[in-house]
Amino acid sequence: MAGFWARRQRQRYAPKTTASLRSVLADFLRYLHEGGQIREDLAGRLPPQRYARRGQSAPHPWTAAEVRRVLEQIDRQSAIGKRDYAMVLLTVRLGVRVGDLRRLELGWFDWRAKTLAFRQQKTGVPLTLPLPDDVGWAVIDYIRHGRPEAACRQVFVKHRYPFTAFGSSASAGCRLNYYARRAGIVFAAGRSHGLHSLRGALAVAMLQDDTPPPVVTAVLGHAGATTTAAHYFRLDTEHLRRCALDVEDVLLAREGARS
Repeated sequence: MAGFWARRQRQRYAPKTTASLRSVLADFLRYLHEGGQIREDLAGRLPPQRYARRGQSAPHPWTAAEVRRVLEQIDRQSAIGKRDYAMVLLTVRLGVRVGDLRRLELGWFDWRAKTLAFRQQKTGVPLTLPLPDDVGWAVIDYIRHGRPEAACRQVFVKHRYPFTAFGSSASAGCRLNYYARRAGIVFAAGRSHGLHSLRGALAVAMLQDDTPPPVVTAVLGHAGATTTAAHYFRLDTEHLRRCALDVEDVLLAREGARS
């Protein structure tokens, strides 16, 4: 297994291609194990898929109109559409990371208190988020009318046999690109535009509503405010414009300093 994967890595596929190959191979290995054709679930022996740090590429600056157009493209009458709508809504309204979306379990929801509580995969820190009505009903609609019978505990599953949870972040996030293309959204070269980029849209929306930065940090599940500032404050162009200096004032100040 290690030799096979090493040969694939030497072919220098793009990161998303490698992630897709790993996801398909993991699904096949789990299928063989569950069918009794191999003793061990070899999917767990595949090396983790590593990506370049997100700081190396800026996220796509989603606007509220673009997010609305993407949501409008999702067919909420189909089972897959119900799943995709709930996943996108959880990301854009609550900022749930794609890794946590893949792990999401029904028991993490408190329907009476209208909260979603879980331990974040990336940081290991517990996080409790308020659950808006539209997000909660989207999840319920998928569970009741869209989710196939599956043995796994995860809420969101692949809609092809054996109906397992998503094996990688790439396979979970590729649906967003599909709906974005249908909505006519064009992404600039060098900008990330997966599900994770929608967290930027949430951060900007909260900042433009004058939400205190510590609250933004808490909702996004960051370990500290410096992470929020480094990755998302730069996307809030409306507030940044208020901080801009007049060019003439800068030049006059420089001339005064020289004299």
